[in-house]
Amino acid sequence: MVEKADLGRSSLGSVTRRSVLMGGVSVFGTSALSASIFGRAAEASPLASLEIWGPPAGPSIVVLHAIATGRLDGAVRKPTLRVWRQVDEVRAGLTSKSFDVGIVPVPVAANLYNRGLGVRLVNVMTNGILYVMSSDPALTTFESLKGRKLAVLFPNELPSLLLERLFRHAGIDAAKDITLVPTATPLEAMQLLVLGRVDAALIPEPAASAAVVKGSVAGKTIHRTIDLQVEWGKMTGEHKTVPQAGLVVTDRFREANAGVIEALQEGLFAAAADVNAHPARAANNAAGALQMPWPVIEKSIPYCNLVAAPAHQEKPAIEAVLKAMADVNPGYIGGHLPDAAFYL
Repeated sequence: MVEKADLGRSSLGSVTRRSVLMGGVSVFGTSALSASIFGRAAEASPLASLEIWGPPAGPSIVVLHAIATGRLDGAVRKPTLRVWRQVDEVRAGLTSKSFDVGIVPVPVAANLYNRGLGVRLVNVMTNGILYVMSSDPALTTFESLKGRKLAVLFPNELPSLLLERLFRHAGIDAAKDITLVPTATPLEAMQLLVLGRVDAALIPEPAASAAVVKGSVAGKTIHRTIDLQVEWGKMTGEHKTVPQAGLVVTDRFREANAGVIEALQEGLFAAAADVNAHPARAANNAAGALQMPWPVIEKSIPYCNLVAAPAHQEKPAIEAVLKAMADVNPGYIGGHLPDAAFYL
């Protein structure tokens, strides 16, 4: 929450720019950077502190890199990132107003908005991070998964619902044709795959890249066999990206901090471009908070489809994903598409 962030939190759960500097990670100067990037947003008075909640996945790399390189200085003097581990954790946090700014799956944000819980979508921070991974390089189609064991991440959440929609398009009845093994975390899915207890696993980045590395250590080659983003593009034709997660703010924060939100967005936009251009440096800045070796994060960045696109510009692509979720489970998005006010 604003002004009440626990700045003494363990480095395993959060990171500050100061902690990165003290850790010896080099950053470039921030005064010229702020002047050139933030524009009108730089005129807003920065908050003293702000805790941003983020997932143990690709979009948090952008936030952590933005903190480490000073790109959020125009918005907040002491930004921190707290990593959430379960989707229910972030749902509960937004519902109880435990925090005001965070990265969440886009359909979760739509559901909360439709239920009148006062959240708005600022941007999209990834255009898809989901991959089917397998030690069998022949499992490159949904048809090839028939008769196999597939670890599915987050039952009844975006990854599994998106996969179910793609299965339906391919004419596959997953309940009959495939043995689905539910998993609660990317780490669990990765471990089942590396140990050979499943034939394939649906895993997000950076855990998918970690599976490749872990498999190599165990003497097993793990392949990225199906790119769900590519399959989504084939199904829809028009929409080639999966706007999977984005930054949300509560109404109370939005009403009091319009200039700060603009500065946050501009800082994240610049940070996303720099993460994609300099993955090694970004990985170094994110490794501690995400509890992953920086080489794994570096390998994952090209597959994370990281952006910081304003939500209103992405409305058509977002609505395509929300409709796909509703086809499988209408209640997941709150029963209907959110109206235009949802998109900042």
